Amino acid sequence: QVQLVQSGGGSVQTGGSLRLSCVASESTRSTYRMGWFRQSPGQRRQGVAVIYTGGGTSFYAESAKGRFIISQDHAANTLYLQMNSLKPDDSDMYYCAADSSFRAGTWYSGDSFSSWGQGTQVTVSS
Repeated sequence: QVQLVQSGGGSVQTGGSLRLSCVASESTRSTYRMGWFRQSPGQRRQGVAVIYTGGGTSFYAESAKGRFIISQDHAANTLYLQMNSLKPDDSDMYYCAADSSFRAGTWYSGDSFSSWGQGTQVTVSS
């Protein structure tokens, strides 16, 4: 099972930018798709963005469209999330995840993702 180690995140003011990184222990090409999720204590996990690692197709939650960019670097086995025009509502714990099932299905819940990073806090102040 692929291991994921996250970095990035932190505190910014409204309108600022952050980049999250997620390094995989094996080739990202070995996964079906990788994604970013957010979750607060006691709250349901929400999908932010997903990328299908074979072809690079990506999808975003409505709240992320036009502001966030998910990308991958196969040579570095790394997944990124560039977060721009941040708002206080974006504040949360963010997790990267990998789905190696190669089974089609919804990504937003994260239920099919079996490998998870340790999480990183994003805080946006007004």
